[in-house]
Amino acid sequence: MLIVIAITYNTTLHTSMHVLLLVLAVVDIICTTSIIPQMMGAMLTSGKTISYGGCMSQLFFFTWSLGAEMVLFTTMAYDNYVAICFPFRYSAIVNHCTCVALLNIVMDIAVTNSWVHTGLILRMTFCGPNTIDHLFCEIPPLLALSCSPISIKEVMMYVADITLSVGDFTLTCISYGFIIAAILCIRAAEGKRKAFFTCSSHLMVVSLYYFPVIYTYIRPTSSDTLERDKVVAALYTLVTPTLNPIVYSFQNKEM
Repeated sequence: MLIVIAITYNTTLHTSMHVLLLVLAVVDIICTTSIIPQMMGAMLTSGKTISYGGCMSQLFFFTWSLGAEMVLFTTMAYDNYVAICFPFRYSAIVNHCTCVALLNIVMDIAVTNSWVHTGLILRMTFCGPNTIDHLFCEIPPLLALSCSPISIKEVMMYVADITLSVGDFTLTCISYGFIIAAILCIRAAEGKRKAFFTCSSHLMVVSLYYFPVIYTYIRPTSSDTLERDKVVAALYTLVTPTLNPIVYSFQNKEM
């Protein structure tokens, strides 16, 4: 919220880079508020239940934030690539129109991804027991509860997730590959050190996000792995949203 307020009310921060940071903060807020309040309520009280509508709403908003964050990481990597590799042309390449177009792409992909996954789950039949062996309503534990055929839904889920997560991760790595190549050409040792520190911290956060997501979603659903999934899910629902403000915003001198 501090990031959102700072960027909104400070006109010097109305740049493409800071707008992307603002959107990232909003996505993290939606991600955590869709999961943590209900999770904390279940842990602190005896009412460890969630309605079907509440579960589907949680699934939709979490899946939306998951897709939005992955595409945002790729967009921010491209923004960093242009800023470092083409510093004199940055304002011309990443202008207001480009920023709006990139954000529209982020939102369109995130909403489409969320509707596809939530729609597939809504078409499934749950015969009971309806005990979700997980921290929140996520696709793998819901698939494990279904008594209707899930093979087609799993295939569609794999296709969507491979396209989104692996595709975004590949594009992000390509962008940072060009960034590292440009950093190696910097002669000043201090400038090279700062640039490497920034890029390494970005890559660390991106890897902490992508690898658990890829592990969770791109494999067959099995009740044997649900206990491990709880630990993995904590990485991209609790750890990464905590690291994002520190790595991306609080290390930013303008911020």
